[in-house]
Amino acid sequence: MKRKYSPYTLPPWLRTFRNVCGQFIIPFCVFQGIRTIFLPTTFDVLFLTILILLALAFQFELL
Repeated sequence: MKRKYSPYTLPPWLRTFRNVCGQFIIPFCVFQGIRTIFLPTTFDVLFLTILILLALAFQFELL
């Protein structure tokens, strides 16, 4: 049987790290999006996709 995920079972330092990452992910996405518009490379597009997926995961509390 699969256990439910609870962020409160994590160590305090890891919860703090998650919160900090959740605050900075949107500005990183905006910066990377602007960079991708001006200098589109394959790496930039893939990195922007990963950042957007992480932002969605933080927004919907999947991580």
